[in-house]
Amino acid sequence: MSDNGSPFLRCTNLDVGYGPVQVLFGVDFECEQGEIVALLGTNGAGKSTLLKAISGLLKPMAGKIEFKGENITGMAANRTAALGVLQMPGGKSVFPTLTVEENLRLASWLFRGEKQRVAEELEKVLDMFPRLRERYNQMAGNLSGGEQQMMSLAGVFMNQPTVLMIDELSLGLAPTVVGELIDVVHHVHDQTGVTIIVVEQSVNVALTLAKRAAFMEKGEVRFEGPTAELLERPDILRSVFIAGASASRDGQSNGKKSAKRKQTKRKRPPADAPVVLECIDVSKTFGGIRAVDEVSIQLKRGEIMGLIGPNGSGKTTLFDCISGFLPIDGGRVIVNNKDVTELTPHERALAGLGRSFQEARLYPSLSVAETVAVALERHLESKDIVAAAMHLPATYESELAASVRVDELIDLMGLNAFREKLTGELSTGTRRIVDIACILAQDPEIVLLDEPSGGVAQRETEALGPLLERVQEYTGCSILIIEHDMPLLTSICDRMVALETGAVIAEGTPKQTLNHPRVVESYLGTNEAAIMRSGEHKAGRRLRRKSRAR
Repeated sequence: MSDNGSPFLRCTNLDVGYGPVQVLFGVDFECEQGEIVALLGTNGAGKSTLLKAISGLLKPMAGKIEFKGENITGMAANRTAALGVLQMPGGKSVFPTLTVEENLRLASWLFRGEKQRVAEELEKVLDMFPRLRERYNQMAGNLSGGEQQMMSLAGVFMNQPTVLMIDELSLGLAPTVVGELIDVVHHVHDQTGVTIIVVEQSVNVALTLAKRAAFMEKGEVRFEGPTAELLERPDILRSVFIAGASASRDGQSNGKKSAKRKQTKRKRPPADAPVVLECIDVSKTFGGIRAVDEVSIQLKRGEIMGLIGPNGSGKTTLFDCISGFLPIDGGRVIVNNKDVTELTPHERALAGLGRSFQEARLYPSLSVAETVAVALERHLESKDIVAAAMHLPATYESELAASVRVDELIDLMGLNAFREKLTGELSTGTRRIVDIACILAQDPEIVLLDEPSGGVAQRETEALGPLLERVQEYTGCSILIIEHDMPLLTSICDRMVALETGAVIAEGTPKQTLNHPRVVESYLGTNEAAIMRSGEHKAGRRLRRKSRAR
């Protein structure tokens, strides 16, 4: 409570949007001083939008925001920050070409003229995050993902927040790092008593972070109460996008009749299946640091193989080497028995290689249907501009065939509900699914997926596994996937490969790989919630009982 008896932070009947698009509808939300609240919800529910409205980055269309009894509705972000209401944005929030010290000094912009205070706050945050003291003079871009998240948190604490809002704490991080960050958040909270609102996609992780949660769906708060009770609400905790938002499985969606798909178990590839992708002693060095160290892997036709490892172990760099975005320093890349080592990315794409990136690279001003149609461009039978301008039959038939293919891909990926929405208005998770649809539009034989569940809500992640299996069965492609969600990987992968400091340390079935001592030590750690971010499991039930006990 604030001094006048009202809630410490309260939002009342809040409407917020981006231009003419309304995202929040009459949201009521509040938290007390010293509390940790988890803000959960489906993709596109408006969680990040709510944080932006509170911190002053978005001006509400209607409603009221109060902090310690004072009306801060529509107050500029620099003024709310000066009051102690601070937000740590999701994704990358560091300056990669500046050192840790320079990043932290920049973070002290609220009192940049007070040298003594800057020095004192620097010492405080370095005591909170000892690892940053060890990396003090290193470039932020050379830090691991977990270290960058720590530095982002440290930057916020430079300004002594009263309310700290963390957007996507565990996004793209290895289980062992997520476990460390959970401990850091609890430690800092115990030391400072700061009020924390954390957006988190995993309900299992939220159980270890907060005693109370608010769950949002379609711009409204659907549940507010103890986090443990949320797990008892299957009517709320369900997949409303990947498995449920589209009605395509059962018939009508957007006025179009959809073909029913058989829900059959995916067939595993035979042991003698031909190899479609092979890396032979692939190496890549950056300024004397071996990011990829003589990696040799084989991906067979129809196989789904997982690639795991700590942040900074070289997984994405290996993808860049395979897809041609980085020239390799040694070794060879073979696609369908063809050496593609010297080929450009687009030439490798023509050879049957498709990939996604950690951040979906889409056209923000195009609709989902238009974006998928653009991805089909190279498959058009007629590309003549004059023929298109004159509406000649060849062009018409080519565009009609493309339209049919767009419908098929949108239906396959469950995107019918988002067909006419601009990709710039979609949530992180939804954009990732559109990104996969664009990759499939190229008819690739090999698909490289870089953290497809990053930014995707827990129940959507649980539905993502069957979706990827359906995609593999439908297209017949082979999939190499980087992922930190272990239940997702173990449910779909035929084999897994683990990297550490750029080298392969384990390979085999999911069970064999995850039980390897070095994998457990360097990657998985011991925090059950961080390892089992999705799925119903014994660890989740134990966490639920512990949460109730607290």
